[in-house]
Amino acid sequence: MVLPEVSADPEAKIGAKSDKKFWYGFKKHVAVDMQSGMIMKVAVTPANVTDAQGARHVLPRNGAVAGDKGYVGAIREMLRRGLHPMVIKRKNMKDKNADLDRWITKLRCPYERVFSKQNNRVRYKGVVKNQGAEFMYAIAHNFRLLLVLNPA
Repeated sequence: MVLPEVSADPEAKIGAKSDKKFWYGFKKHVAVDMQSGMIMKVAVTPANVTDAQGARHVLPRNGAVAGDKGYVGAIREMLRRGLHPMVIKRKNMKDKNADLDRWITKLRCPYERVFSKQNNRVRYKGVVKNQGAEFMYAIAHNFRLLLVLNPA
């Protein structure tokens, strides 16, 4: 028996972080403004879509992009769009700079704070419904943050 045949959601796929860590469902890609922590763009894809492939949905029009190791594969796309990639390099990469990677990790704090409050489970079946739910969550998050940034 194959998992997609018995699954309730035919759009969900199997995603993996490593040989031992995998999940079934969807993956969320989010663009966060690094100064304010507001969510600028959000996209939901099946879990088998890599971070580098999903990045094209949420890349900004200009500026710098700070990302983790999953976005190394999107560096060429970032450069093609005229963006400045600030992506943490993998251990086996020749141009890895540990000091730069530590600095980027500290810089990504507002971005990671957004995810610390979110639930990792999805409620709905299908990409479109989950995309709508994440969009509504982003609006609510931004309104809550707006009250903190501008209390008057």
